[in-house]
Order: sequence, then structure tokens, then C-alpha cells
Amino acid sequence: MATQKIHIFDTTLRDGEQVPGCKLNRDEKLLIARQLELLGVDVIEAGFPVSSPGDFAAVAAIAAQTRHATVCGLSRAVENDIVTAAEALKSARHPRIHTGIGTSDSHIRFKLCTTPEKVLERAVAAVKLAKSFVEDVEFYTEDAGRTDNEFLARVCEAAIRAGATVLNIPDTTGYCLPSEYGAKIKYLADNVRGIEHVRLSTHCHNDLGMATANSIAGVLGGARQVECTINGVGERAGNTALEEAVMVLRQHPYLNFETGINTKLLAETSAMVSHLMSMPVQPNKAIVGANAFSHSSGIHQDGVIKHRETYEIIDPHEVGMPDSAIVLTARSGRAALAYRLQKIGYDFDRTALNKAYASFLVLADRQKEVVDEDLHVMVEQEQLVTVG
Repeated sequence: MATQKIHIFDTTLRDGEQVPGCKLNRDEKLLIARQLELLGVDVIEAGFPVSSPGDFAAVAAIAAQTRHATVCGLSRAVENDIVTAAEALKSARHPRIHTGIGTSDSHIRFKLCTTPEKVLERAVAAVKLAKSFVEDVEFYTEDAGRTDNEFLARVCEAAIRAGATVLNIPDTTGYCLPSEYGAKIKYLADNVRGIEHVRLSTHCHNDLGMATANSIAGVLGGARQVECTINGVGERAGNTALEEAVMVLRQHPYLNFETGINTKLLAETSAMVSHLMSMPVQPNKAIVGANAFSHSSGIHQDGVIKHRETYEIIDPHEVGMPDSAIVLTARSGRAALAYRLQKIGYDFDRTALNKAYASFLVLADRQKEVVDEDLHVMVEQEQLVTVG
């Protein structure tokens, strides 16, 4: 079975920047956009050009500097939005206008205050207008996660007929279960006329902690683009984390998907976005968190020391992280202590190690973590003698 390409659509600079307190200036956006291109993303959603003069300028600047990735600008299904996005993308080598409208009953009745038929009309008009400026038009069906599948299929068919090249099926509120979202994507893949001519895309939010799982379920259902952000930043509880989606697909090669992402740049990119957005990465964050490859339990430490893959399914170097860390705490065992002592130049026989371990436990009970300096002091105070 041939490997299939999953396109990575990064929206750190648009959806990710909507986090309160994470506003980026033009130069910061340019820096991140360069890094995203180095990382190997297929699409950079550079911003929402009509939202402010600053965002328009940033999208235009990113469009001008980007050589290989598609540069995308967001718009609502509003004429001025689309025209403004087209203007901002004028210098892009590979421009894409991303336009759309809410399709759920909730959005149609309470947000748009309109009817399903009017939504269909606006969807077609928006895609046609965007198509008059660029060849590549992505259409989003906002709140697709809570949209009736039959109506969603009608909207998708209308967008395809109007010229859409990508169909974005967002779980805007993060409500779907993975099985539900995957089934929704498969329903569209199986029932929408003309679907073979476009690319289905996932765009999942993390309100219930299922964004990455939903995105992968979408891929299994037929989506060939994943919309995501570095570190999972985004509205409310965030978006699908790029590093998570990419590594899930990479670590399951039997699925026969590849992304083209240079995974060795994931940690570096994560750190850059965290710094520029002043948005710390939680220590237990998958793939790029400080504790992602750290071990403090004695049982785990012993296993990792003997064979790393006992407790690690990813080589930390594969994602640009340093070596696995054996962190000494009161939960650590003799194997971990001996390992760390050897790393700093001490090699004890069993008797000396047992004496060192007893002293270590007293120290570890007093403080959260025992570091190398503590070990040097302990060896000196206990006058422990090394082998040979």
C-alpha cells in the first residue's frame, strides 16, 4: 500500500494568536513563519487580513518572504473580507484564500440569524468570489462538529461546484468524540459528489482534550490535511498540537501516512513560539514538554537504563530534545543512583552503593530532587570509595 501524504496546515499565526496575551508583532510573525517553512509545513495561515491594518501588513509580508509553503489568509463569507485577503496575498507564490460560514443549527439560528438556504447561497457566492482572485480556495464549515451530516454534505457539494479546492470540517467547539468526528469525515468522503477532486481537512479544538485524537480519527476517515498549531495554542483550550499529530502519524508507520515535517526541529520551534507568545509549555506536554523524556520512578528508570524503548516510544533526538533524563527523587532506586553516579565519575561496588543509597534516601526525603552537586557532596561527606 502506497504511503499517502498528509498536508500540515499551521494556523499558529492566526488561530493560535487569538489567545489573550499572545499577540505577535509583524517581525515576530515573520520569524515564526520562516521557522514554519524550515519545519516543512505545507500551509501557513498567516492571519485574518481584514481584522486590522497590522494583520494585513503581516500577512502581506509573510506572503512576500515565503518561498515554498502555501500562504493562506482567512476571511468570512463577506465580500470585503475576501477582497482584502486577496490584496494581502498578492505577492504570495502559492496563495490560498480560506473562507467559510457557520453550518450548525446553532450558528444558523442564533449567530447568523438566517436560514439554511441563505447559508448555501452565501457559501457559493464566497467561494466564487475567492476563486476569481486565486486558484486555491479553502472553504470552512464552521461548527461542522455539531452540524447535521446531510446538510453538511449539501454545503460541501455546493462549495465544490463553486470551485473550492479544500474543504475544512472544523470541530469548532471541541465537542465531538473521535469516533463521531471520524465517522463524519468518512460520511463526507463517501457521500459528497465531487469529493475526489478536493482535499478534506480537519480543524479540531481541545475543549474536551480530544483535538489530536479527533484529527487522527479524521485522517483515518479520509481527511488529507490536518490544521494545527505549535504547542496546541489557540482559542480557549487550544487547537490540535502540530507536534502531536505529526508524531502520532510517524510512530504508526503501518498507517502508511507521511507528513514531510522535519521532526528534529519540533523542540526548537516549540521553544520559539513559547518564548515569542509568552506562553509556557506545560512540563507534561506530549513530545515537547520538559518532562516528556524524564523518568523519576525507580521501576521506569531501571527499565530505561537497560533499554530505552522499555518506557519511551520516541527517541528524544528525533524531535530535537536532549537525551532522556534520569531524575533522582525519593522514588528512585539503586540502578538510577548508580547510573547517575557513574555519569559524574563514581563507580561503586555493591557495599559502597548500598551505603550511598541509604544516604541518598535521607537526602531525597528532604528535597524534591537530588542533583549532581548534591551527589558530589554526599560522596565526599560519606567518604565513599570508588571501585579500582
